[in-house]
Amino acid sequence: MAKTPLPKNLELPPAMIEGATSVADWVIVWPIALPMLGAAVLLMARKRPEWQAPFAFLILLATLVANVMLYLRVQAEGPLSMTMGNWLPPYGISLTADSLSALFSMVSAFILLIVILFVQSEIETRENKYGYHPLLLLLLTGVSGGFLTGDLFNLYVWFEVMLIASFGLLIIGGRKIQLDGAVKYGFLNFLATTFFLIAIGFLYGLVGTLNMADIALKAPQVEGGAIAAVAALFFLAFAMKAAAFPLNSWLPASYHAPDPAVSAVFAGLLTKVGVYALVRTHLLLIPQSHGQLQVVMEVVAGATLILAPLGAMAQTNARRALGFLVIGGIGAMMAGLAIGTPLGVFGLAAYAVNSMLVMTALYLVVGLVERMGGTSDIRKLGGIYRANSWLSIMFIVLVFAVAGLPPFLGFWPKMILVLAGIEMQSFWLVGLILLNSILTSIAGSRLWAHIFWRDGREGVNSEQINTKIRPLPQRAVVWGLLPTGALVAFIIVAGLWPEPLFRAGGDAANDVRLASDYVGAVFERVPETKGEGE
Repeated sequence: MAKTPLPKNLELPPAMIEGATSVADWVIVWPIALPMLGAAVLLMARKRPEWQAPFAFLILLATLVANVMLYLRVQAEGPLSMTMGNWLPPYGISLTADSLSALFSMVSAFILLIVILFVQSEIETRENKYGYHPLLLLLLTGVSGGFLTGDLFNLYVWFEVMLIASFGLLIIGGRKIQLDGAVKYGFLNFLATTFFLIAIGFLYGLVGTLNMADIALKAPQVEGGAIAAVAALFFLAFAMKAAAFPLNSWLPASYHAPDPAVSAVFAGLLTKVGVYALVRTHLLLIPQSHGQLQVVMEVVAGATLILAPLGAMAQTNARRALGFLVIGGIGAMMAGLAIGTPLGVFGLAAYAVNSMLVMTALYLVVGLVERMGGTSDIRKLGGIYRANSWLSIMFIVLVFAVAGLPPFLGFWPKMILVLAGIEMQSFWLVGLILLNSILTSIAGSRLWAHIFWRDGREGVNSEQINTKIRPLPQRAVVWGLLPTGALVAFIIVAGLWPEPLFRAGGDAANDVRLASDYVGAVFERVPETKGEGE
């Protein structure tokens, strides 16, 4: 049936526009739409396992290209926004990209592209039938949607998409350890989501809108304890999502349970969406809350910085120990949030990129170690250096990067955070950032010594060779070692040539602290009379 054209004299509501959306504006949609469509296609084709990996790779490659195009356009033109269905903001559903959100979305797509190659070294046919690849694409959909949404309720929706996809990936295989981890992961994340939804309801009651740019205009005009209570609820919800102390018990209890590739994706992406949400709510939506909660943020950051590497030292499971190192990185990002200056946000953004790349690579390396040793228990490992020196070199380089030692990638964000702390005269926080580097180095070196340097298993003669070690099969070398090595090489080059990271982090900090540019991009097409709600 042909579509009947609208009468020419029909008056549109004042909340709508007549002009068509240009093709160029759709660049902000593709980072979300491509993996979503890819997941749907692969789900329908789950009985054709031979299609899953090639199609997922092509979708992720296209998604990365779309993200690069979006990032370059944001760099050239400033923040971009698009509102669906010809509605004007704040009435329609908006997608908004600035330098921070576009950067995080681009790095997320890059990580998934590397991991989808690694997956081929360990995945089984039955996992393809259970929807392994569609769930990975759906997870990226939720992550990218969380970064690019311009609407607070849709941030909640994308969190739910992430939660569903991650829960599915966590339990594929049905092993007891996976089900146990899934219960702990699901319970605390559902609790965080509940707090988030309550905060959304209270905020809507105060300002009458859920569009982020509109909230940024109206929330600063709300005074009193009500807005402070809403900010506290947001902080509680997102700190739990980010696994900041003391709300972090779910992460080390669950990240070691699934396949190594899934653990790598979780470590690289999930907690960063929580950090991003903290930045958005406390530096854009409710900026007055930063001063109200700054002491709390500093205490949470300091405790997370110190207790996380101490927790890593106490672990005998390699992936559980890495989970605590992920949490330690969250402490560094929380320190940047607590400082709250442009330099602090600069350090936060740069360290988040470092953590996304480095922690993903660390989990992939440990996954290959597990393949060689048959276990992730460091007491039963040892002698990996003799069997594969490349893994040993990659692991220690990544440990130095996550600790923030020069000249590796993590050093530059840590240096920026230290300078930001000195600028704010928060010397005790500076001391804890430096102490975190020392403790993380010790925790990581302990893992390296047990896994690689020691010849044999714990409790035997130190000169006795570990006969349980097996060389990597050819498939694991091609699909596992080579992509992981490429990621580590990228991290090394980025550390030795940090100018792109400086530029990206600086642009992200400027966009976060200049709320007027973000708001202006959203309301660019709104006439003044309509912008006033008339």
